[in-house]
Amino acid sequence: MEKPIYLKNPDDAKLFNELRKRVNHRVEKLPQNRDVYIKIKAIILPLVYFGLYLFALLNADQPWVYISSFVLMGISLVLIYLNLIHEAAHNNIFKSKKLNGFVLQIFDFVGANSYIWKKRHIAAHHAYPNVDGWDTDIEQSGLLLIVPWIKAKGIQKYQHFFFFLVYPLYLFNWMFIRDLRDFFDNERVILKTQGRIPVSEKIKMISFKLFYFFYQIAVPVLFFKVSMGLALGAWFLQVIAASIFALFVLLPLHPLPDNAFPKLDEKNGLPFSWLRHQLEVTNDLKENNWFVRNMLGNFNFHVAHHLFPNYSYMYYNEITEEIEQFAKENNLGYKRFPIFTALGKHVDLLKQNANNAYFILEE
Repeated sequence: MEKPIYLKNPDDAKLFNELRKRVNHRVEKLPQNRDVYIKIKAIILPLVYFGLYLFALLNADQPWVYISSFVLMGISLVLIYLNLIHEAAHNNIFKSKKLNGFVLQIFDFVGANSYIWKKRHIAAHHAYPNVDGWDTDIEQSGLLLIVPWIKAKGIQKYQHFFFFLVYPLYLFNWMFIRDLRDFFDNERVILKTQGRIPVSEKIKMISFKLFYFFYQIAVPVLFFKVSMGLALGAWFLQVIAASIFALFVLLPLHPLPDNAFPKLDEKNGLPFSWLRHQLEVTNDLKENNWFVRNMLGNFNFHVAHHLFPNYSYMYYNEITEEIEQFAKENNLGYKRFPIFTALGKHVDLLKQNANNAYFILEE
């Protein structure tokens, strides 16, 4: 199948060139050593994760200390993703692609798969955000319906009543179902952009999954006399905590009723130019404080990331100022919501989709 084609609009191309010049000029005036803080995190955050693991093992005789350490591991896992994995995939931490690739492989040690995630993120999500059948981040699971112009069926008609039971299982699905299906299921979206996956990557994926289970579950039980119930329970709570934290950050940025889910025409064409597409399908968050900037990797400035993914998040504050001002000057649709407003909007989207509101409006 041919890949989607963005609408060719010379005026929008000129607009983006102008915006890019303004952004580049703004960034050139900023201190060029900001990325050093991400490099420091590339050392500290993995040490925190595995330090908590060792602390849990050394306190295996104290169940609540063991459990608390594993829960904190879940939180640190998300911080590793936001600050390191995501930036390494875009080669924004080091100038060397090999060093960025080394950082990216941390993902393999914490239960995910670095190879297939980078393919999903770069070749699918960034290439075609919110495009059904091409953006892996909105790939339908059968339980929850995200795309509004697909008619709800079966259990999806009740999704707004039970979604809060499904979302805490997000990373379980990612680690042990989604990764495996993307490697071995020929019907998955990723294969449209990825093509054939090397056998060596399949072996590596399975090996790391087994190793992950070995050190998370088997090592505490076999060598530190942790009961199987405690080992499984602490690990389960770790992944639950990570799932809730991750979705708290990620859900408010794309799947909202205010954002478009563009349909492809009969020639696989998209209705917007590349520039307008990014603005139509993405929103920012109003929160802008020390914690968001330094701990959450400036995910509040997500429009900047989609328009200028070659800059690290350390520059998104100033880049967003340029984008917001440029959007006002040129009547472009830039959106920004408080995080809890955005989360509420996501629930509204689930409710509208469950009730087939799109089809009612169509009729």
